[in-house]
Amino acid sequence: MSEHNADWYGVRGAMAGLARRAAHDDAEASALLSRAAAWRTAFAAAPGQRWAIYIESPREFAAALFGAWHAGKHVVLPGDLRTDTLDALRAHTDGWAGEMTGGLVPAATAPDPDAPWPLLPADARITLFTSGSTGAPTAIDKRLSQLDAETATLQTAFGARVAADVVANTRLLTTVSHQHIYGLLFCVLWPLAAGRSLPAGRLAFNEELVSGCAGLPAASAVLITSPAHLRRLPEGLDWTAVRQALSAVFSSGGPLPPAAADDALRQLGQSPIEVFGSSETGGIAWRQRASDGERWTPLPGVAWRIEERFLAVRSPHLPDDDWYVCADLAHADAQHGFVLQGRADRVAKIEEKRVSLTAIEQALTALPWVLEARVLLVDLDIGTRVAAALVLSDAGNARLAESGRAAFVAALKASLTGSVDPLALPRRWHLAQDALPANAQGKTTEAALRDLFRQTVPRAVWIERGEGGEKHSAAAMLDIHEHLAIFDGHFPGTPIVPGVAQIDWVMTLAPQALPIPPRAAFLRLDVLKFQGIIRPGMQVRMDLEWLVEKHALSFRLTSAAGPHASGRIAFRSEA
Repeated sequence: MSEHNADWYGVRGAMAGLARRAAHDDAEASALLSRAAAWRTAFAAAPGQRWAIYIESPREFAAALFGAWHAGKHVVLPGDLRTDTLDALRAHTDGWAGEMTGGLVPAATAPDPDAPWPLLPADARITLFTSGSTGAPTAIDKRLSQLDAETATLQTAFGARVAADVVANTRLLTTVSHQHIYGLLFCVLWPLAAGRSLPAGRLAFNEELVSGCAGLPAASAVLITSPAHLRRLPEGLDWTAVRQALSAVFSSGGPLPPAAADDALRQLGQSPIEVFGSSETGGIAWRQRASDGERWTPLPGVAWRIEERFLAVRSPHLPDDDWYVCADLAHADAQHGFVLQGRADRVAKIEEKRVSLTAIEQALTALPWVLEARVLLVDLDIGTRVAAALVLSDAGNARLAESGRAAFVAALKASLTGSVDPLALPRRWHLAQDALPANAQGKTTEAALRDLFRQTVPRAVWIERGEGGEKHSAAAMLDIHEHLAIFDGHFPGTPIVPGVAQIDWVMTLAPQALPIPPRAAFLRLDVLKFQGIIRPGMQVRMDLEWLVEKHALSFRLTSAAGPHASGRIAFRSEA
């Protein structure tokens, strides 16, 4: 590793490396070391062994992480701050630190920032969680020696591309979170082990990437990102500064589609280095589509073989020296690599028939109307069935606008006939124009997908808003999609929108367009009338008036079929 970086400290000696940099007037190293000392003091005084840490800033997170380890704590990393994540976290922790409610926060300064930083024990522990992209997140325990070995692997494989001696200071840019294994390794542990700077923060928008590269020297920056971000590189941005500044682009979290890899090469000036692995296995292999196509090359020190079509690996990133059989199907390539063929754990049973969810996704993305597809199983009145969430191409959006949703979905189903078993044809559809929901790692989790299919309120397209004295009016068009969860149980074979759901739509959507006080409390319903049934596929107009003096909301729901509902919702006055 010395040929790529003269200062290799490893993860276990990272704080000693910071102390050496601080002694040479490195301001960032000095500040990080001081914060780590403050966190070490705070954790040393805190009871319990297992402490959860959640901090958005990579530098403050690094200080807390190493402060906890040097205080002898077992660190637990939640992937996000969702309520269900935190509820599950309680079983794994004795305390919380950082930006969680009631989390431990250290003093502004450390009592003794110059105290020595011995080598961390190899058996220091950390618990991470899988992303949840194929199910509920699973806790994974790792020893520090595993992470130390993995950073050494990354340095051997890629150190020349990010070496600090390429320019005075390599700038690290990231769109992913360090609360998961990929961001933890690439944005915190590997840079610290190699004596490099950490990213200042996570970039949320492409415009931030462009502005962050402006004025940087040539080949002075490295981008750590994901397929979700690389799939959305808008043509309208001027990428000149980015192409000049980047020396490498890393991507992980899933395979990068060929079209996205081509766009990245054209816009960013780099063929992304894709790194394949998982929370359980650590890094396994890498590729660049521009030169490798579908072939993956194992990382240094990673042994692999095919066991009954499954990829099996053995490496120092694993907890022992045994072979680990992945859920990935693969075959050997003639050039000493392998090609992945999907995941076996995405084969499900519907009424005793085996169905490949991956095959359905592949059939959908082969259509010219679809850029991205994710499918999952949902429970309906008729049993377990497939639901599909799609990101449409320009051609798909044009076809949708031209034919309407019902005809477009029918065309999608017809296109799958012959390649997908009739039982496996999706029964619920979510059609996105831009992107599917993604977490900080750029991954679309199963929980986020399920939220899409639990939707109870249709999307409102506001067509009229106006104000006038005692009245404020608004109007919106509602597209009553068949996948709305309100149709579950209302009624099999003849779905209709229940009246209580219509009232919920009005109360949920009205504050988007009218000045209804945020703390207004429901009082009663007046002159309520239900006049016509609302069925899936209808376009319904919602007319609203906020009556200031009466502290009431008047509404009408109508369509081409006639009136559906009307009434007035009275609210308690704030007084």
